[in-house]
Amino acid sequence: MFSRILAIALLLLLTAVGASAASNVRVIDGDTIDLDGVRYRLHGIDAPEAGQSCKAADGSEWACGQAALGKLERLVRGREVTCTPHEKDMYGRWVASCVADGTDVNGEMIASGLAWAFRKYSLDYVKAEETAHAGHVGVWQADTQTPWDFRSHKWDNAVSAAPAGGCPIKGNINSKQEKIYHAPWSKDYAKTKVDTHKGERWFCSEGEAIAAGWRPPQWGK
Repeated sequence: MFSRILAIALLLLLTAVGASAASNVRVIDGDTIDLDGVRYRLHGIDAPEAGQSCKAADGSEWACGQAALGKLERLVRGREVTCTPHEKDMYGRWVASCVADGTDVNGEMIASGLAWAFRKYSLDYVKAEETAHAGHVGVWQADTQTPWDFRSHKWDNAVSAAPAGGCPIKGNINSKQEKIYHAPWSKDYAKTKVDTHKGERWFCSEGEAIAAGWRPPQWGK
């Protein structure tokens, strides 16, 4: 009888452990994750780019892009994550609302001041952004550049410096023979070189790079 009770107790314990097992999740950047091999772009928010800096209250700058990356890692890594997809974007990613152990991941990025409400596409997080703004948390410490303005500025500068044709995206092949493209706002853009003799090339858009078999860099864990 005792051995039977012990076996049942062990079975219940193993079942509980299995139910709380962490998801297979990887953070790509401050608003994008891979979950069980599927890429999700967080709905309604836009986080600073990985190489972006923001203004601090004392006038200095801080690495807001890396802070957003770290925050998203803390929210999802080692947790049970589920994502509800809304639609696919132009890059083939699912735009989704994600929850980690019951926490609204999208909303928490806004509440912590480490992402903007992406009003161009959704008004779902405007009130949460207004609260973060009023509290001067994260990117709301001081006037700072939005990620879409950051990308636009980087793009314009890179186009003027790109080879003939004005296509500024760098298609790189790394030591592992992985094809990775770097848009002008990539934190490794300046040090990335394009060697056409190795099969590397320039692209005019992210969509073009993806269609040709290149992928964007992955900054998180």
